[in-house]
Amino acid sequence: MQRATARTGEWLSAHRRWLSATFVTGLAGFGITAFGIAPLAPDAADLPQRVVVERIDMPGLDAQFEALAEHELQLSRSDLTRLGDTADTLLRRLGVNDPEAASFMRGNSIARRVLEGRAGKMIRVQADEAGRLRELSARYPAERSEQFSTHFTRLTIARRDDGLHADVETVPLEASVRLGSGTIASSLYAATDESRIPDGVASQLAEIFSADVDFHRELRRGDTFSVVYETLTADGEPITWNQAAGRVLAAEFVNAGRKHTAVWFRDAQGKGGYFDDTGRSKRRAFLASPMEFSRVTSGFAMRLHPILQTWRRHLGVDYAAPTGTPVRSVGDGTVTFAGWQNGYGNVIKIAHGNERETTYAHLSRIDVKRGQRIEQGQRIGAVGATGWATGPHLHFEFRVRGEHQDPLRIARSAETVVLDAAASQQFAALLPGIKAQLEAARSIEGAMGE
Repeated sequence: MQRATARTGEWLSAHRRWLSATFVTGLAGFGITAFGIAPLAPDAADLPQRVVVERIDMPGLDAQFEALAEHELQLSRSDLTRLGDTADTLLRRLGVNDPEAASFMRGNSIARRVLEGRAGKMIRVQADEAGRLRELSARYPAERSEQFSTHFTRLTIARRDDGLHADVETVPLEASVRLGSGTIASSLYAATDESRIPDGVASQLAEIFSADVDFHRELRRGDTFSVVYETLTADGEPITWNQAAGRVLAAEFVNAGRKHTAVWFRDAQGKGGYFDDTGRSKRRAFLASPMEFSRVTSGFAMRLHPILQTWRRHLGVDYAAPTGTPVRSVGDGTVTFAGWQNGYGNVIKIAHGNERETTYAHLSRIDVKRGQRIEQGQRIGAVGATGWATGPHLHFEFRVRGEHQDPLRIARSAETVVLDAAASQQFAALLPGIKAQLEAARSIEGAMGE
């Protein structure tokens, strides 16, 4: 430090003339400015000049090191519990070296719940510089099923003056808004995974734009999407156990150069839905698919029959999905048939008015009865392989006046709802902010690419 001070003095002595000139220049500039404001002020050149040289004492580092040493370090780390974890392996993975804490987790009835039940609990620990546990916080789904989507369980193990203590409580989840964007390389889910967007949001995107884009046949490499969505958090961290919990608030999808927009809007009566940027509802009389998302194995076209091995026109759409996957009604209507029917196996037929009827075949389970009134999106059964089926899938048909029709074409041409005058004004006021959020979401992918 003394050497640094000496060098400073030498530099000041060596550059004394330069400092004098700089000081004079500064005074001259001041004089010119003053003259512009007050012309009667004296000329700056006539002002006395003085060079000031001051020794600067630099503070010592020892005092700073002592202050840092007095500061108590607190280390934190997060992870998820894994199948087969023990108290020792979990704490070791989190950087905690505390046999007392491990013993407490094995012996205390509340603390043991950290490792009981399903894996995937969100864990955050705080430890001192020696690795001794100060606090462990575990967050996982609410233990009461009716609170699963609104609350979470927080289990805390904390060290106090008299030792370790464990407490458990049920806490409301909090919602926060997040932005995301991506480019399609192979599939929507692959793109959202790459952008770290939850699967539940990807499913909503496919649902929202299902009448605009056939995600089975029309998706193109290079298509882009931007999304503004809610995510539920537990103590500020996005939850890992309910990926479908957050609602999409706004989204944009560009397919083959054509842009589609959707905005979540709730009117004065509290009824919410998705609308495009002109105020036209994205909800149509019929959904494009009887399942949230699945793979089309046979479309509305000619095909080689898998059992008869002959080419014939396929009068419906087949969706591959595991047995038990929920099946929903594509529109409001009344069940006209629910039971077994030859090659269809377990089948449900629903009349939707105006001589329109849908058929859902090869079901493993039927959850409705004949004559029952059904709403759009309501679960009516589950995917199976009953009847003439080579594997689990759903066979879906749409008929108009007894003639088979392409379900996607029907969904796209179905009538939509337009906002009334009052709601349109509210929507118009909301739209600029939404567009700004989507613009910010679009910039995320570009920033990540850079």
